[in-house]
Amino acid sequence: MINNKSFQIIAKTSFGLEDVLIDELKVLGVKDVEKGNRAVTFFGNKEILYKANLWLRTASRLIVPFKEFTIKSDAELYQKIKELEWEFIFNVNQTFAIDSTVFSPLYNHTKYAALKAKDAIADRFRDKFNKRPDVNTDNPDIRINLHISADNKCTVSLDSSGDPLFKRGYRESMSLAPMKEDLAAGLILLSGWDKQSNFIDLMCGSGTLLIEAAMIACNIPPNINRAVFGFMNWKTYDEALFNLIADEALDEEIDFKFKIIGIDIDGRVLGMSRANIASAGLTDKIELHKKDFVDFDAPQLKGVIISNPPYGERIGDNVDGLYKAFGDNLKARYNGWNAWLISSNMNALKQVGLRPSRKIKLFNGNLECRLMKYEMYSGTKKIHKLVNSPTEQRPPMSEE
Repeated sequence: MINNKSFQIIAKTSFGLEDVLIDELKVLGVKDVEKGNRAVTFFGNKEILYKANLWLRTASRLIVPFKEFTIKSDAELYQKIKELEWEFIFNVNQTFAIDSTVFSPLYNHTKYAALKAKDAIADRFRDKFNKRPDVNTDNPDIRINLHISADNKCTVSLDSSGDPLFKRGYRESMSLAPMKEDLAAGLILLSGWDKQSNFIDLMCGSGTLLIEAAMIACNIPPNINRAVFGFMNWKTYDEALFNLIADEALDEEIDFKFKIIGIDIDGRVLGMSRANIASAGLTDKIELHKKDFVDFDAPQLKGVIISNPPYGERIGDNVDGLYKAFGDNLKARYNGWNAWLISSNMNALKQVGLRPSRKIKLFNGNLECRLMKYEMYSGTKKIHKLVNSPTEQRPPMSEE
């Protein structure tokens, strides 16, 4: 069902990162991309599918739809799923699981549709081989996606990624509220950092932003450390092709001549960052400093700051002072820098005391956030604009 011809691929992503993901696909040579809500759709062959899983920084999953049909009853779902030639996709000795999204009025519970589909697949194998494949919901060899719309249209897809793509394979330990890797990469790509200047995270936690920045700066595939992708368990997997793509990707690494710096006052958390950086093989690319960010002397060569401070979600947390100190520190030490701050705490963001030139709505997990850009000019903004870009339009205040 998945051959060397072009087929549809759906890349899942986070809200607000769709355009970034489209830009990533264009770099891979994908031309026609349809933007959706938290997803983009495109066409590609096996080579594109393998490259996309290896290279995409802001995608969470890549699924491949291979059958669509409409049902009128629960029994019809079972029958149509059973008719599919599953034995050409995987072996009876492999495990599988079904992820379902159901809006159909035929079902009161989304898991019931998944259960019927599971029975249909298992029964087909039993009828052909007198044996049923096992279900493994935690770590299946084959992950199947079932989507049933409100008008009872069913789409059956294969998940080519397996584990979500934000599980890069380098994380050894994590802080209390770590940012997912795909979102961290998205923040960096949204910032427009040109990789020709320094990068600093003033509150680096377990180091996710630093690691993603280093991989972007050195052109290292984000998922090069992953041992397994879902497509590797398909009968159509071309191991020689994937190995060729992976080898070529390793040859794409470039030298980064500037600094990537992480600062954190918590030595325990900084130890987590150090372990994760070592696991990613990036120890020689990233500097770590155990300091309060207000005591850190900014490098003379300017660059970009991206930080993910505490949001104050825990009872008793008071982060207003932290955000005020962040803004005061930018004004005192970082003239000429661009600084980006993401937070779900809108009141605390007001304490930064700086007027953002951009606001971008994003989600960190289930938390609705704003990514704020602060352009730190020497002198007034008006003078800066007259000297540096007299005809430039002011960036929009909101991209919500």
